[in-house]
Amino acid sequence: MAYRLVVGTRQWSSWSLRPFLALSAIGAPFETVVIRLRVRPPAPVTTRDHILKHSPAGKVPVLKIEEQGQTLTVWDSLAICETLAERHPEARLWPADAAARAQARSLSSEMHSGFPDLRDQLPMEFTRKLPLPELRDDTQKQIARIISAWSEALEQSSGDFLFGHFTIADCMYAPVVSRFQTYGVEVPRNVRAYMDRILALPAMAAWRKGAQEEVAAGIA
Repeated sequence: MAYRLVVGTRQWSSWSLRPFLALSAIGAPFETVVIRLRVRPPAPVTTRDHILKHSPAGKVPVLKIEEQGQTLTVWDSLAICETLAERHPEARLWPADAAARAQARSLSSEMHSGFPDLRDQLPMEFTRKLPLPELRDDTQKQIARIISAWSEALEQSSGDFLFGHFTIADCMYAPVVSRFQTYGVEVPRNVRAYMDRILALPAMAAWRKGAQEEVAAGIA
């Protein structure tokens, strides 16, 4: 069995970061293939052209699983994380308790489908420090909702991460942690401590190194 994860430019691709963290958490070796984002016409080969070589959806991330002479292609961040959780139950990517697992799935799905204003006003710039823009009311409400959800989960679990140990829920919100760090969003002390633990993960350090290399090369 071999894993190959196709991701977008690490400085920007929040969706790619999520399964990268999940793959890192299961402990299995994997290859990372980086596709440069924001390459558009009149370039002879655009970003979408490159991605379509790996996935019919034309978007990153994409996970390739090579096993017994066959290749399984899985796309979409949450679908990839769910697939890894099924294939590696020992990694405990979901909480063992049914109620906690339902909450973790709910929070993960809320991130997956929600918070459009946050995404729009605070795009991921993983290695940069930028001034906080004047936030729209909806953006402020979405930030408040995330902080409230994190605080509640941390209080209930009494652990280092949202549901005690590291789970897919943490993968899904790690890009938000990076956004809050980039733009200096003010958060309560318990949330700040949680953010520090996420930022200190070896997988986050590896992603940061790749993003720094992109910035140094002038491609991000």
